[in-house]
Amino acid sequence: MARGKSLTVTFKATHQNQLSLIPLDLNDMVAANHPVRIVAAILDKIDISKLIAEYKTGGASSYHPKVLLKILVYAYINNI
Repeated sequence: MARGKSLTVTFKATHQNQLSLIPLDLNDMVAANHPVRIVAAILDKIDISKLIAEYKTGGASSYHPKVLLKILVYAYINNI
């Protein structure tokens, strides 16, 4: 690392609302009342800034901790 330069943590981009050929919107694949939407809505409100501060800079980008937390919680409530 060059002197005076600071590295920042870079997370992989997530595009939940991206368009694709089939289906036209990824949200069309999940029912409006599906439990995964409740998990996402609740976890979007949680402050995880202390967790993000623990991430080290440099190296390859990683998945955002909030995305991973959503997956973990949803899997847990479904006994996966």
